[in-house]
Amino acid sequence: MADSEKRHSRKLLPGVLIGVVLAVSVILASGYMIQATNTDVFCVSCHVMKPFRTAWRNETHGGNNDKGLEAQCVDCHLPHGGFVEYVATKAYTGTRDIIMNMIIDPSTYDWAGRAKHRRGFTYDNACRKCHVNLEPEGMRTSGILAHRQYLIGDLDKRCVDCHEHVGHKNMVSEINNYFKKSPQVAGKE
Repeated sequence: MADSEKRHSRKLLPGVLIGVVLAVSVILASGYMIQATNTDVFCVSCHVMKPFRTAWRNETHGGNNDKGLEAQCVDCHLPHGGFVEYVATKAYTGTRDIIMNMIIDPSTYDWAGRAKHRRGFTYDNACRKCHVNLEPEGMRTSGILAHRQYLIGDLDKRCVDCHEHVGHKNMVSEINNYFKKSPQVAGKE
């Protein structure tokens, strides 16, 4: 190797090392940020989410069950297909939530009406990540038949089409109580 090549490679070495250190730092920081923003504690840092957390805490998915199992917000409200889809949806949803929190008046917003769009923010693959057995012992025949039709693709339905209020017990009442609204304003439970 010629002297000029050695000098050139010595000049590149600090830049390469700095680049590697920065890349590793960004990757680790990204992983930390994803974990830090995956908790209900983070979600309720926006006061608008407080009644949703209360409704979730009172429901089976919020830990109100015999086993003490608790699903986090992201377990239902982010897709679980692949990493890129998960992170992209997380970024979009987080940005949208921040913007909406700046422009809406939560005490007059139609939360019950928003729930009608639950297909857009609750994912079947998220439900199916935990609920693998859709025909558990003790299920009524109607539930077994509906789940079989769903599994073979005979129904154009998603989990939240039949399980409308799962995840947040008495959500509209909790919203009304939190924002001091009458039930007539917010819609029916």
